[in-house]
Amino acid sequence: MGLLDGKFGIVFGVANKRSIAWAIAQAWARAGATLAFTYQGQRLKENVEELAAAFGADTLILECDVTRDDHIDRVFQAVRAPFGELHLMLHSVAFAPKDALEGEFVNTSREAFRLAHDVSAYSLVALARAAAPLMTEGGSIIAMSYYGAEKVVPHYNVMGVAKAALEASTRYLAYDLGPRKIRVNCISAGPVNTLAARGISGFGQMLKHYEEHAPLKRNVTPEELGATGLFLASDGAAAITGQVIYVDAGYQIMGM
Repeated sequence: MGLLDGKFGIVFGVANKRSIAWAIAQAWARAGATLAFTYQGQRLKENVEELAAAFGADTLILECDVTRDDHIDRVFQAVRAPFGELHLMLHSVAFAPKDALEGEFVNTSREAFRLAHDVSAYSLVALARAAAPLMTEGGSIIAMSYYGAEKVVPHYNVMGVAKAALEASTRYLAYDLGPRKIRVNCISAGPVNTLAARGISGFGQMLKHYEEHAPLKRNVTPEELGATGLFLASDGAAAITGQVIYVDAGYQIMGM
């Protein structure tokens, strides 16, 4: 019997097979969960369809631009019909314009700041609000964050500020949704070679730095992030909410 047998979940943010969201989705599916996936734009549709096919031809795949409330409403209406209820939601969505991840943070434009926060932080609030009515038996909402929310990471810039907003939103959502037995947590992942990460200037040096300075002297693997996502989704984490769980080979504890 799997840890998530009989559970229904929706995954936002799979881009390709190297996505952290895909690693967590695989862990959830292996544990027995039935999943639905979303994609944004035709460019990613084919990737998501190909990956989701591994879970069966009838796997639900839906378009969702998280900056559009009509898209969000349509997604959860579509999920309600086959699932009836929802137990799990993964938020692995973030974006900032490329030029905002270069140079100095002080030069961030008003529009780049707005867009980064809308896509990367407010979307969690909007998705949680839409998911909550379907989580009639309680549930687990997980969002993906990064150390740049807490400390300055050169070139992470406005994304670090947006991730800080995401983590704060997690705590407020945990408070609001706790009486409904809905838990909300973040996983703060060490650097992983994903499509999003490759947009960060100096990412290769970042991987090397983590390996040299983390207590475990290595980088984290997608499989380890999947295992953490499974734990937070399971009854083993039933008393954990509003937390940021660092999965970074111990790097976060280091002072220098």
